[in-house]
Amino acid sequence: MITIAIQGAEFFAYHGFYPEEQKLGNKFIVDVEVNFQPVNALKDDKIANTIDYEQLYNIISEQMKKTMKLIETVAQAIADRIKAQYAFVDSIKVSIKKLNPPLKGKVHCSSIVITV
Repeated sequence: MITIAIQGAEFFAYHGFYPEEQKLGNKFIVDVEVNFQPVNALKDDKIANTIDYEQLYNIISEQMKKTMKLIETVAQAIADRIKAQYAFVDSIKVSIKKLNPPLKGKVHCSSIVITV
């Protein structure tokens, strides 16, 4: 089993349940772990035998640009796109943190984790 991960990817995006969140935007941190068995021998040293983490980042970035009310929906969309591009994936874990969420007190972040 191999795990490819993107950790601490930062995005400014407009996700949020409340209209002002979608207008003002916020900073988000995204972590993604993808587990899989290699399709072919890794000794061949070919990127086609693994998951290209540059493509993984591009998937995350594209989904973060699409405004959603729930970060759970964003995380599921990221996982769905990864699975569509890499059918051989065994599991995907997506974590999204919303920094300084609009709550009545000081909160560093709110977060969700989806594992599929």
